[in-house]
Amino acid sequence: MSTTPAAPGSTALAPEIAARLKRTEDGLLPAVAQQYDTGEVLMLGWMDDEALHRTLTTGRCTYWSRSRREYWVKGDTSGHVQEVRSVALDCDGDTLLVKVDQTGAACHTGDRTCFDADVLPLG
Repeated sequence: MSTTPAAPGSTALAPEIAARLKRTEDGLLPAVAQQYDTGEVLMLGWMDDEALHRTLTTGRCTYWSRSRREYWVKGDTSGHVQEVRSVALDCDGDTLLVKVDQTGAACHTGDRTCFDADVLPLG
């Protein structure tokens, strides 16, 4: 596995898509994973051009792990697969919305989502 994200434009990502992306300084985009049929927000991961290309062409979510510094395909080790139903780019070109069919837990803690364990109080 690669230990550095691919440089913008160095992958097989379609040039017309790559040109629309507004990446962070380290070449990444936040990718929000959402359950396609319920709208439940599952997790936030990071993608570079190569991870997005792999996600679009394989139908499985591929992310760039900032902590491990490598690509990972959701579910390859856990079995908690994300089958891609659609990918949308936001109006600013700096965030991806990936609608998936999630099998099992989306969170590395074993929870269904990364956002159900620590709800902050309002007011």
